[in-house]
Amino acid sequence: MGIMSKILGSGGSRSTEDYVELSLDDIDTARGEAGMTVHIAEIQQKRDAMPIKDAVYDGDFVVADITRLSPSDSTVEHIIEDLRRVAREVDGDIVVKGDDQIIITPTGVNISREKLS
Repeated sequence: MGIMSKILGSGGSRSTEDYVELSLDDIDTARGEAGMTVHIAEIQQKRDAMPIKDAVYDGDFVVADITRLSPSDSTVEHIIEDLRRVAREVDGDIVVKGDDQIIITPTGVNISREKLS
C-alpha cells in the first residue's frame, strides 16, 4: 500500500471537488498566522544590528553571520551586548556560536546549550 493510499484511506480516490483552491492572499494570511519567521543575517558593522533587533522585537528568530568581523574588534562586543539586551527585554535567548554566528530568539524561545547526539 502506497503512502497516498494510507493518507487517503481505503477509497484512495479524490475528485477536484474535495480540494479548496488557495489564492496568494490566503497563503500570505497563513504565513502571518504562523507567528515566527527565521531570518538569516550578516553583520559587517554596527548598523547591521538594527534590522536584527527589529526582527526579534517583532517575534522572529535570527541567525546572524559575524565572520566578517574581527573577534578582537571592540565593535563585536558592543553588537553582542546590544543584542543580549534585546534578548533580555523580550524574554528571548541569545547564543554566540564560535566566532562565526549569533543566534537570537524572540519571546519564549530558548536555545539549548547541549548538542543533540
